[in-house]
Amino acid sequence: MRLVLYEPDIPQNAGAILRLAACLGVPLDLVEPCGFLLDDRRLRRAGMDYLELAAMARHSSWRAYRAGWRATAPGDRMILLTSHGDRSYLDFLYEAGDRLVLGRESAGVPESLHAEADARLAIPLRPGLRSLNVAQAAAMVLGEALRQLDAFPPPDSEQDPRP
Repeated sequence: MRLVLYEPDIPQNAGAILRLAACLGVPLDLVEPCGFLLDDRRLRRAGMDYLELAAMARHSSWRAYRAGWRATAPGDRMILLTSHGDRSYLDFLYEAGDRLVLGRESAGVPESLHAEADARLAIPLRPGLRSLNVAQAAAMVLGEALRQLDAFPPPDSEQDPRP
């Protein structure tokens, strides 16, 4: 299971998602370009000192990311989290090799990524409401995926690994 941030443009959200990935032990792929510098103080403030614990890989573009992923893990599925999803994230069976893709806060992902996704999942919301914050959505869907796979860190891992 991996989280994938596609061209994020709000550093606070990226920092919160990096912290989520670090705390739950889930690798994160950051697909550039970003709408901020990776040493942005807002990203560091949201991620706190957990950023150094995140297993993050940076990729210069979607094309570069996709080529590397398909070469090393061709069976992994691309699961797009989108407000335009055709299926609830609660009605989906996750697999260990799934890549949960989160789009830009301002624009989502291009139609070409929608077309290549193996699944497009949405979080059910009240009528008339558009979307949740991307970091909240990431936490909800990742939590459900890890629950289904019984893949949360064990309870005895509560010890803080920071010096």
